[in-house]
Amino acid sequence: MKNNMNIQTFIGCEASFEEASTVLFGIPFDGTTSFRPGTRFAMQAIRQDSFGLESYSPYLDRDLEEEAIHDGGDLDLPFGNTERVLSDIATYTKEVLDNGKKFLMVGGEHLVSLPTIEAAYEKYPDLHVIHIDAHTDLREDYMGESLSHASVIRRCFDFLGDGRIFQFGIRSGLKEEFEWAKEHTYMEKFSIDTLPQIVQQLKDVPVYVTIDLDVLDPGTFPGTGTPEPGGITYKELLAGIAALQDLNQIVAADVVELSPQYDPSGASTAMACKTIREMLLTLTK
Repeated sequence: MKNNMNIQTFIGCEASFEEASTVLFGIPFDGTTSFRPGTRFAMQAIRQDSFGLESYSPYLDRDLEEEAIHDGGDLDLPFGNTERVLSDIATYTKEVLDNGKKFLMVGGEHLVSLPTIEAAYEKYPDLHVIHIDAHTDLREDYMGESLSHASVIRRCFDFLGDGRIFQFGIRSGLKEEFEWAKEHTYMEKFSIDTLPQIVQQLKDVPVYVTIDLDVLDPGTFPGTGTPEPGGITYKELLAGIAALQDLNQIVAADVVELSPQYDPSGASTAMACKTIREMLLTLTK
């Protein structure tokens, strides 16, 4: 596979594509952002700041440098054509999966999860999705646009159907989204406390995990385009990721919605880096 261009790799992800079991790649797209743009710059900041992070995780007692992980760079995407962007993402993701590899995609805005989840579903028809986020993302459309970061999980439902989507940390959305979710998804509002129980329920089926970092309280994580007060702490997110270790078929994941320019302290980017490290180790367990 042709490597996408980037200046440097994420720490501990120096394996070639051929030898890697897991591929990390970035999606610099925020074309449907409805409030504050800037997620297109996330992966550039994350790669640079990752070298302030150890490759070893004391939480999981494992080290990225002991795993075969390839950083495929950022996809080169066109401006002004959302459908082509999603098609290009799907093409790359399918190539990764067709080569027998898992992946961790880093956004970008949350709409970029749609083609990666759909590609995983095509390979694993029994796919289930764990969605950790502040927002429902269940709108049928946003201002008439069905392809939006505000409708990404609804678009995933279009092919996944009932009983496949499990949402955690949700605290923002239209009333009709919450009403719709009662019939069609599992939703834990305000926290991720039931995640360990759901993990046990999904232990032996293929699972895709999508983490929107705005699930974190903006007092902890201000570097996002849609800050939503009342979120979880970073320690709670780490505990949730630890619970994912019991999944036997976690096949892919993503981490989205860091906008680094809104947190000049760098703390939000540091949290994104650590989350990526923990998720990479979760995928390679």
